[in-house]
Amino acid sequence: MPENKLEPYSKNNIINREISWLHFNARVLQEAIDPSTPLIERIKFLGIFSNNRDEFFRVRVASLSRLAKLEHTNHNAAYEAGIVLNQIKDIVNEQEKLFTETYFTIVKELTNEGIYILNENELDEEQGRFVKLFYQEEMRQYLFPMMLDNFQKITSIKDGSIYLAVELKCSNHTRDDNFALIKVPQKFLSRFLILPSKENNHYLMLIDDVIRYCLEDIFALFGFDTFNAFTIKITRDAELDIDADISKSFLEKMSDSLKQRKKGEPVRFVYDNDIPIKYLRKITKKLKISGEDNLRGGGRYHNFKDFMSFPKIGEGTLLYPAFPALPHKDIPPNTSIINLLKEKDIMVHFPYQSFKYILDFLREASIDPKVTEIKMTFYRAARYSNVVNALVNAARNGKKVTVFLEIQARFDEEANIILAGKLHDEGVKIVPTIPGYKVHSKLICIKRIEEDIEVFYANISTGNFNESTANVYADDSLLTANQTLASEVDKVFQLFETRYTPPEFKELIVSPFYARKFFVWALNNEIKNAKDGKEAWAIIKINSIVDKKMVRKLYEASQAGVKLKLIVRGICVLIPGIEGLSENIEVISIIDRFLEHSRVFVFCNEGNNQYYIGSADWMPRNLDHRIEVVTPIYDKDIRKELWDILQIQLKDNCKARISGENDINKYHKTKSKKKVRAQFEIYDYFKNKLKN
Repeated sequence: MPENKLEPYSKNNIINREISWLHFNARVLQEAIDPSTPLIERIKFLGIFSNNRDEFFRVRVASLSRLAKLEHTNHNAAYEAGIVLNQIKDIVNEQEKLFTETYFTIVKELTNEGIYILNENELDEEQGRFVKLFYQEEMRQYLFPMMLDNFQKITSIKDGSIYLAVELKCSNHTRDDNFALIKVPQKFLSRFLILPSKENNHYLMLIDDVIRYCLEDIFALFGFDTFNAFTIKITRDAELDIDADISKSFLEKMSDSLKQRKKGEPVRFVYDNDIPIKYLRKITKKLKISGEDNLRGGGRYHNFKDFMSFPKIGEGTLLYPAFPALPHKDIPPNTSIINLLKEKDIMVHFPYQSFKYILDFLREASIDPKVTEIKMTFYRAARYSNVVNALVNAARNGKKVTVFLEIQARFDEEANIILAGKLHDEGVKIVPTIPGYKVHSKLICIKRIEEDIEVFYANISTGNFNESTANVYADDSLLTANQTLASEVDKVFQLFETRYTPPEFKELIVSPFYARKFFVWALNNEIKNAKDGKEAWAIIKINSIVDKKMVRKLYEASQAGVKLKLIVRGICVLIPGIEGLSENIEVISIIDRFLEHSRVFVFCNEGNNQYYIGSADWMPRNLDHRIEVVTPIYDKDIRKELWDILQIQLKDNCKARISGENDINKYHKTKSKKKVRAQFEIYDYFKNKLKN
């Protein structure tokens, strides 16, 4: 993939966050292009890219569009929003071209592996009978055509769904031409229909094309015999407008807001380029869509997010090699984790090590007669969650169970409202959302009575307590019986329950009260040491750096001579490598089979290195408007593990990209001739530790 030059729109050496996000998604697209990525995994990366972009339009582009309309009240902000929107449009168009080229390249390479994606015109007689039978027995019940002339309620066109806009004609002209919309039933059926294999060849078909193949079965009874179908899709503004009515509970307000989200303003209308202009105008007029910024022509297929679930067919080499979760060297089978924690802290690294240790921790607590109370935060739960089952079991066993469940987790609000009801019905105390703040910290606190004394055990994690995402998100999770840390975790829960009365924390770094001050203090300490001629450096691994004050502090540290190495997966508005400003800052971003999600901070501190992990990125919302928790790491073995992992990642010369003053997303080159692919190396690292 050619190297991309930095986009011209930056201000005071800070890249616009939306443009930086597009740079991040370009790295995801690079994974789909990279021939070293297994073929089916490449098509899945197209799905991830598409899903990311949909959310970008629903949230970020929607916000900019609202801002651009404020010209009369805030001219400067509206003007800048307009500039960024135009730039987004240009970048998205270029990325779409590359995306389409990549898709067709992958489809061609799949045929070389005996895997064929057929459309409705490519079926033989036997395949046609199979498709018709599937339509009659499985699909027909989910299809409800809407005749465009009779169409009244434009909000019936759902955000993120795809529709076939069908042109209906009668060859003998006994009926006037008509038009209909059919929603593709992705919620109830896989996007892919696997057809019978033949001679070691595999065939599949998108259900969009199944509908196209069966249009006669749907519309013939109305007298039509000629059909053309074109895909359309609307993306709506996903911002929630929370009702201010004080007579409603927060759950009621959120439920009402979620209903309103489905009716949000369109921020993008995507259509098949082959659709006749006359028909396109008829549809957009009926749907009340206007303005060229909202319209974008595309190919025959949309909602490529479904390609994230592309079927596992063909040879095993078309997928990543299996990385079964490894046992933890410090947790023998059938051993009490609570007893182990009395001896030392333990850190579990997902997905290299199993999430079952967190389940075991909760399961043990749920039946331990000495445990009196379990407290836990939830941000995103798995659809079928054994974590939830463990909490329910604890409540049934007479434990006092308290859950802070963040209702405002974006796009998981509805699932979390349902989960809150389920837990409440089982006797679990649900602590309501704190208006104005999201709780993003990942905490478990267990209270146990030992010799008439309250003893606390805690889990502080960088990622959600979600067994599904723990298979693909790379996170670090600290289990500890350090009473200073664990009792302060209990204090965080007191903060949730007492509302707005922040306790004092001596060890934990808690947003929005102290995190910003702490990180500024830590960097100032390195600046002072650099100016005094002492060794001064920091390694920061994080998902996003957006906060301008923190960027300026990093620039200040670089100018003072502090060596800064940053591993940033997503948005990074900082520009490294500018002489006189950021020449002491290196930034890499790793995109690979697992999603890098952990936040790790290491500061030199005059040789007495200080280690921290936590849930907070360097964004204004994380530092100032969310309750986040960062914890120090004291155990020497865990510190060594974190250091080794960071060093492996900094040496990655396969999947790491760099950013600089002149280029973005350039693959990281190192002096070593040895290929270092960090995620594979880290898996081997933990595998080798089991042998020692």
